Amino acid sequence: MRPTPAVQSVRGSRVSREWSQRWLTWGLLALTLGVGSAGCGPADVPDTSPDASPGDELGVVLAAEQTDNGLSTNGLSTNGLSTNGLSTNGLSTNGLSTNGFKTWFNQDVTTANAVMQYVVKCAVPAGQTRSFTNPLTGVTYTWAGSLGLATAWASGSTATELEQEVVSACLAAHTNKYGIHIPISVQGRTAQGAVIPYTSSELSTYSEQEACFFGNLFDGTGIFAANDRAYLSAAESTSRACGLSSSATSSECPPIVHVGSCESLCERAGTTSAPKPYYLRCTYGGKNYRPIVTRIQPQEIFRCGDGTCQFTEKCGTGTAYNSCQSDCGTCPP
Repeated sequence: MRPTPAVQSVRGSRVSREWSQRWLTWGLLALTLGVGSAGCGPADVPDTSPDASPGDELGVVLAAEQTDNGLSTNGLSTNGLSTNGLSTNGLSTNGLSTNGFKTWFNQDVTTANAVMQYVVKCAVPAGQTRSFTNPLTGVTYTWAGSLGLATAWASGSTATELEQEVVSACLAAHTNKYGIHIPISVQGRTAQGAVIPYTSSELSTYSEQEACFFGNLFDGTGIFAANDRAYLSAAESTSRACGLSSSATSSECPPIVHVGSCESLCERAGTTSAPKPYYLRCTYGGKNYRPIVTRIQPQEIFRCGDGTCQFTEKCGTGTAYNSCQSDCGTCPP
């Protein structure tokens, strides 16, 4: 989204089609900034222990149903996450006014603007915004909060390790290989331990479990994804390829590394008889991370043979998504 001479408000989760390859360098840089989100900001529920699981806020009208993803994979670069100064200065006015942030933002204004949309969405509570007036152009950018995953950092404190983890996971959850707008449901816990509110209606609408995301982009650890359901079959494809994979070794969305299944890596909240739609922690490489979980609508999983040639499918003579004769026809000679 290119700025105009007027105040520019970035209040949705809408990003145009695939960003240029340089997003990989600058996008995640902004991850250090903070909060991009989907859904309404959860209430601050104290986490009495590292493994505490606060009660779910059923019945709350959740804007997560309105959340969408569209951050390009190029926006998840692990390079220079601290160079913009937000890691230590937070998402307060002071943090956004540092020379480090100004320098970072003006290296690629279009990319920085789009990434900040998701950073603020994830970290800042709903009803709040963060604004930045570019001293070089006089243009003011305003980004809306939503999930409130890192409220202390959003207020100007140095990002804690848990805040770094949940914001990293949230950015990855909002990443789309194709850079397109797809509605998703986001589940999990904030850095403070509060459960992201959800309703039975939301779970019903977003009935397909998709993936879990975890890691830390601030300290260079990296970001990981795992399937929260069976791998896609040869006939299936999806616009959400960064989360829902056809194999444990998928490398479709670098720097996101696919590492298998959530079930094998993570501990689900709730009980065996009454599981919650999110995980308490995911363990990888001997370290525990606080994850973010995503759900999608059934129509976001495409199948060769459904009569529609989706943009993820190709012509051919077979029945696989990349050679789907019934939907896309035979390739011309």
